[in-house]
Amino acid sequence: MTQTETRLGFRASAQLAGHLQRVLVDLTALHLNGKQAHWNVVGHNFRDLHLQLDEIVDAARDASDTIAERMRALDAVPDGRPRTVSAATGLPVLPPGEQDTSSVVDLVTTQIRTTVATMREVHDEVDAEDSSTADLLHAMIDQLEKLAWLLSSENRGR
Repeated sequence: MTQTETRLGFRASAQLAGHLQRVLVDLTALHLNGKQAHWNVVGHNFRDLHLQLDEIVDAARDASDTIAERMRALDAVPDGRPRTVSAATGLPVLPPGEQDTSSVVDLVTTQIRTTVATMREVHDEVDAEDSSTADLLHAMIDQLEKLAWLLSSENRGR
């Protein structure tokens, strides 16, 4: 039995738990920031962008739940409290108030890409310890990068 295996099964090391916590806070912040943008976007192509932001919010919320539940399955304790998320996320702060559609596209695309960058940064060390968890990250990276491409395409040619 390795140090991360017990008679009860595989347990995350402190490093793996820390990596997943980083991913969790960025996904949670992406979810919250996406909703903030959704509520306050105005301007040309409002309705389509408003709906597209909900798709991003749903993806981030689902992914954060998957990561938190994976942490629990590996006997790690996720922390998604607002203060923790605010203090630990790597995502840039969104400006307050109404934002025009073009700005929201750029702001939220950056939010998604920053979240993916965190996943890519921790990926190899996660994979070295637990390939099953790395597979979850693969699927999330694929989905979020697609959403970033679709969203960023709104501003192409402007």
